[in-house]
Amino acid sequence: MDGSKGLEALGAEARKFISSPKKILIDGEWVNSTSGETFEIYNPATGQVVAHAQSGSKEDVNAAVAAARRAFDDHSEWRKMSPSNRGKLLHRIGDLILKHQDELAQLESLDNGKPVVVAKVADVALAADIFHYMAGWTTKADGGVLDLSVPFTPGTEYHAYTKREPIGVVGQIIPWNFPILMAAWKLAPALACGCTVVLKPAEETPLTALRLAELIQEAGLPKGVLNVVTGFGETTGAPLASHPGVDKVAFTGSTEVGKLIVKAAANDLKKLTLELGGKSPNIILNDADLSKAIPGAASAIFFNQGQTCSAGSRLFIQDKVYDEVVAGIAAYAKGLKMGPGLDPSTQLGPLVSQNQFDRVSGYMAAGKTEGASLATGGGRWGNEGYFVEPTVIINAADSAKVVQEEIFGPVLVATRFSDVDDELVRRANDSVYGLAAGIWSQDVSKIHKLVPRLRAGTVWVNCYNIFDASMPFGGYKQSGWGREMGHQVLNNYLETKAVCIAY
Repeated sequence: MDGSKGLEALGAEARKFISSPKKILIDGEWVNSTSGETFEIYNPATGQVVAHAQSGSKEDVNAAVAAARRAFDDHSEWRKMSPSNRGKLLHRIGDLILKHQDELAQLESLDNGKPVVVAKVADVALAADIFHYMAGWTTKADGGVLDLSVPFTPGTEYHAYTKREPIGVVGQIIPWNFPILMAAWKLAPALACGCTVVLKPAEETPLTALRLAELIQEAGLPKGVLNVVTGFGETTGAPLASHPGVDKVAFTGSTEVGKLIVKAAANDLKKLTLELGGKSPNIILNDADLSKAIPGAASAIFFNQGQTCSAGSRLFIQDKVYDEVVAGIAAYAKGLKMGPGLDPSTQLGPLVSQNQFDRVSGYMAAGKTEGASLATGGGRWGNEGYFVEPTVIINAADSAKVVQEEIFGPVLVATRFSDVDDELVRRANDSVYGLAAGIWSQDVSKIHKLVPRLRAGTVWVNCYNIFDASMPFGGYKQSGWGREMGHQVLNNYLETKAVCIAY
């Protein structure tokens, strides 16, 4: 196949990177995998091979962990670096991301399929922002002095205090839906806290993680602090999650794989944070401003081709506005400009892979089999690549697969409700997940009554998919453990040491 098809829009920097050999980063050096084996990277818009990446193995993971352990040693350059200088280094990384914003957006679009315009203003910009934000926390991970009162040691005084220390070597496994942003969400706080990292990108989308690692090297990160091993879950991710030299694993991905990560980490009880799946309820009340709620609810599911863990995939619409909202979202879906992500006019790109295309198509077929109807969409778009039509499903039972299971595609299930009551709350919370939720209303009283009753880590009101480096993100129930971003994320990468000195 001619892998150059569809790449005409790439700039010179992106073309240079695509044509260069893709290697893995271990101890500051770019090397081939131990086996010498590679795997193919596909353009989701055409299904054609555009590059090859190294297929890492257990041996490569062992070498990467050993390098990270050496870099974490007490006498290493990294451990001796002052928090202030560490912050300056992180800020330089953010600056370099912005300097290469166009290149990174093009690589992200090519790798994942998402619209290049969105990749530039959202994914890449937010990746830079998290490094800039975390740069400010390097000098603020403070302990405190304790005033002890110990009744069983009369006459003895104590000086007691706490220290916050980096947790150690961290294995980070990131997904394919927001490759550069998820890498940044993981790396920035870990580096801010002084940890060392072995990063495993998703095999579908390794390009921007590799380019980001080059920029991080350019910023001056000491060798061995960041190691990047590309490969598959079974041969690279699993050895990393179970490695005895890894102190902590941070994973973003499906709940099913998250459970495997828990089992892999159980043998030595390594620390874990997990950001997993979602099936988020989005609620539109009768009094909502529909000029904002309709496009907002549409964007909540169609953004990033629906490949978003927090996607508002279950839409609850109150009776009086149900027909208008369904018709409005269906019209919005039909009006979306579909095409290759590298086309600046594209609003909805392809899914990431053939596997994901088959998965989403299977769910759309299951919806029909279970008796649901289509307000729009439901099929393939075009005759090449991994495109599916933006789809709105109606009349599905609450027990249907399309309502209960995460589809991870541009597929919305819309249902009606009558009253803002216990039954609505029960239905909204009727999921094993608890990542996000949305409310659209102009009634402040109803909003404040609903927010605490929704079992979700984030509740957006009259907006959706708003992210900021200062706002923690994570889920209840099977949507995961811990939080990304905000000052709360520092707890993922720090240990607390209590010190007590008698005098």
